[in-house]
Amino acid sequence: MVDEQDHLLPIANVGRIMKQILPPRAKISKEGKETMQECASEFISFVTGEASDKCHKENRKTVNGDDICWALSALGFDDYAEAILRYLHKYREFERERANQNKVGGSEDKDEATNCKCIQAGKQTVIPPLECRVIEKGNSSLTKPS
Repeated sequence: MVDEQDHLLPIANVGRIMKQILPPRAKISKEGKETMQECASEFISFVTGEASDKCHKENRKTVNGDDICWALSALGFDDYAEAILRYLHKYREFERERANQNKVGGSEDKDEATNCKCIQAGKQTVIPPLECRVIEKGNSSLTKPS
């Protein structure tokens, strides 16, 4: 039998994300973190399942970023789909530029304040940050960057 915790996001990460939006002195109960952990994990599974179904119908085995954006939109999360699609385009553009720099043989140092580093399999990769905007309750419109 698979442990339920194996299907949930790490509670420390969920708590860290929650604290970012709250005032510095705010506290979050264990129950609050666990509830958000379950909700966020379920949301990710829900969207991924929709994207996976699409891939299965198209006889593909790999779910990609475009599939996730499509699933978000198909499930009615258009604002999220648009934001993630913008990020996906920026990420791909960044990766193309990085690949071109590597072909030329030079590499520029990136500003660590505006980029995050991801260490994977002993290799360090700089990934551009994801822009997030808080939407007030009842306001579902996002302003598009110019």
